[in-house]
Amino acid sequence: MPVFALDPEQQAWCERVREQAATRLRPLAEKGEPGRVNRPLLAELAQLGLLARLFPPAGPPRALDLCLLRESLARECTEAETALALQGLGAHPVLRSPELAERWIPRVTSGRAVAAFALTEPGAGSDAAALELRAEPDGAGWRLTGTKRWISNAPEADFYTVFARTAPDAGARGVTAFLVPADRPGLSGEALDMLSPHPIGSLSFDGVPVGRDDLLGEPERGFRVAMETLNLFRPSVGAFAVGMARAALDAAVSHAGQRTAFGGPLKDLQAVGHTLAEMATRTEAARLLVLAAADAYDSGAADIAKRSAMAKLYATETAQYVVDAAVQLHGARALQSGHLLEHLYREVRAPRIYEGATEVQRGIIAKELYR
Repeated sequence: MPVFALDPEQQAWCERVREQAATRLRPLAEKGEPGRVNRPLLAELAQLGLLARLFPPAGPPRALDLCLLRESLARECTEAETALALQGLGAHPVLRSPELAERWIPRVTSGRAVAAFALTEPGAGSDAAALELRAEPDGAGWRLTGTKRWISNAPEADFYTVFARTAPDAGARGVTAFLVPADRPGLSGEALDMLSPHPIGSLSFDGVPVGRDDLLGEPERGFRVAMETLNLFRPSVGAFAVGMARAALDAAVSHAGQRTAFGGPLKDLQAVGHTLAEMATRTEAARLLVLAAADAYDSGAADIAKRSAMAKLYATETAQYVVDAAVQLHGARALQSGHLLEHLYREVRAPRIYEGATEVQRGIIAKELYR
């Protein structure tokens, strides 16, 4: 079956997820406080079995399942989509340690533990290999000292996947990944007030103790852990963007068909019709790139880095265009607080930056072309 043609079972499953998002998840999202972890929402995601889809009992996570799940949720409830995605991003590296996975993954999939992926620092965003959080030897373990910033789910997460430098001046080769429970002495954090409505904060490490039992993978191989995690999740960031684009397109098509201006419905104006056609074409192209990247990941293709970068790049840029065009077609009403497009307008900007900014994706693609 070609990747661009979902089978009837997949299509039915996506529709069920959308229905659950609209009827069971959106009401909980609306009751949540912007910028805070919504634990009742996580509990419902667990109750519906959606968090468990991130960590199937037989085999590794499938990128295609993740993309279909994120797109379906995003079309109806971006808060639910983001809550689920952050659980996956923060906990996926934990699979590197069977002992830690046995302890933490059931808590993640049941919604009892909130996970976070702590890579970015004040001076290490797009250039993730430049991170400076120090892991200094201390007997049988290390002490973490430094700062992480713009970390989703911080400071409310129950544990953090933390990337720290164990070898000075070694670039990407000197980074080690650790699982750090939130109650470790010396760990503190604060929330940041951001445009995006999901929780984001900073973390301060003041000699936080970690040991060999906290390692995720091998010492000084942590950058590979980070990049392999991002290779899985980058196509699904594209799927999140496609879900938002499809929601905005649906809203624009409906509005243009109902709104009367200049003696007839908006859709009869050539400028409006052409805009809708462009929105629909770009959205479908983005969706196909995302599905192709997911299929490449699941099949172990050699060019997954390039495909993941292409999917995230094109889908997030497309979603920005489509949401902006939908706002323009709606006019002032779309800028009112509480309007779907006002919400999407705030949501759609961040994915062009996190998990590798658009410019970083272009750099990855260019580098891969010369391999």
